[in-house]
Amino acid sequence: MAKENVYLASKPRYEILDGLRGVAALMVIAFHCFETYIPKIGTQIVNHGYLAVDFFFVLSGFVIGYAYDDRWDRMTTWGFFKRRLTRLHPMVIAGTLIGASLFFFGAGAFPKIMETPISKFFLCLVMGLVMIPCGPKLDIRGWQETNSFNGPNWSLTFEYFGNILYAFVLRRLPKIALALLCIASAFFTLDLTLGWDVFGFFPDGPQHTVIGGWSLTGQQLYIGLSRLMYPFLCGLLISRLLPSRRTESNPSGSPIHLRGGFWWCSLTLVAIFSIPCIGGTTGVPDGIYQAVCILLLFPVIVLAGSGSVTTDAKSTAICKWLGEISYPIYITHYPLMYIQMSWAAEHADAPLWMHVAVSTGVVIVSVILAWGLFKIYDEPVRNWLKEHWLKHKTAR
Repeated sequence: MAKENVYLASKPRYEILDGLRGVAALMVIAFHCFETYIPKIGTQIVNHGYLAVDFFFVLSGFVIGYAYDDRWDRMTTWGFFKRRLTRLHPMVIAGTLIGASLFFFGAGAFPKIMETPISKFFLCLVMGLVMIPCGPKLDIRGWQETNSFNGPNWSLTFEYFGNILYAFVLRRLPKIALALLCIASAFFTLDLTLGWDVFGFFPDGPQHTVIGGWSLTGQQLYIGLSRLMYPFLCGLLISRLLPSRRTESNPSGSPIHLRGGFWWCSLTLVAIFSIPCIGGTTGVPDGIYQAVCILLLFPVIVLAGSGSVTTDAKSTAICKWLGEISYPIYITHYPLMYIQMSWAAEHADAPLWMHVAVSTGVVIVSVILAWGLFKIYDEPVRNWLKEHWLKHKTAR
């Protein structure tokens, strides 16, 4: 049988890393909820929630390396892409369709929506379904997002790019070359966070932050690629280094083992995402903080998560549940956020408790929607694809 038709069973999962991905996804929702009210309350409560994306990229590089590095003697490049599409794309489709269905409910905050011609609406829909980023000329919301129906798709675009880069280049590199590339890519993180702007992408002045990546402009593409490269490469490098350190007493190979590792790592993530802007405003001090988180703290948390284990059924169950909803909730919550923004814009003078109720409701519905989609759509569809696509055998 050809290698592309050999089905490779999934490896055992790192339960704590699954749980941490869920914690980060929930913090993203909190970040987006408070983001709507920055003009009203004067600041963002979950100040650094956007760094969850950079943490996701570290996890992604680690998981990709762990899952596939030792399988290329039994798997073709197309076989790899089939597995990744099976894992990621069903929810890309779901998120885009949900966003399109709720698109016009956001007109209160985005007047440009009501100017959308039907031809452009369906062109953007088709491009979103097949993961083709839309350029600024196809902007139908007003934010120049690569997917106007579901903003967070921008990070999945870079995730796909990272997977392609891994399949064609990174998997072939020895550890020393990968380490050198990882060190070199840290420059781009520092270029953003410290405001060096070596390449002149920020004519209006340095931004001292990694926020961005959601548009097809030179500046935004630079931000997105910079956010992907070091975290993804670092996660991949960690996955390459740990096997050589594995022993009977240290089966993970990680140098960090924590009792209650999931809880300590979760608290650390929540603290990282919630800490106020250093210096009170965007500048070098806060840029240094972001750089430290991305270059040092997130890799350490991944090492701690991979080197620790859950020791009770409750923690294991929580990690499993958080892992199951992490991707669905990340990729489907934002259409509800557009509605929240629209309601807040149209009812700015509503009592505080109503705004709290709306935001709380959005979070609750987002969790229920993600869990429901996972159970009745994502899991069944991936199982069907596994049986009818990944395990498909060509006739002899």
